Amino acid sequence: MVSFGRTSTADRTQTLKVGDKAPDFELPGHRNDEKFRLSEVKGKKNVVLVFYPLDWTPV
Repeated sequence: MVSFGRTSTADRTQTLKVGDKAPDFELPGHRNDEKFRLSEVKGKKNVVLVFYPLDWTPV
């Protein structure tokens, strides 16, 4: 595993395949102290999770 000041859990987590159900997770929101939990919207809304690197990062 290569790491430059960051740690990765990639070698300790299971990769989802097409058709697999997503595990429940919670993420902090961007307003106040809001939280997003998948289980609260599962079966009620469609969820798209996007990771966007900041414009000034070398990704």
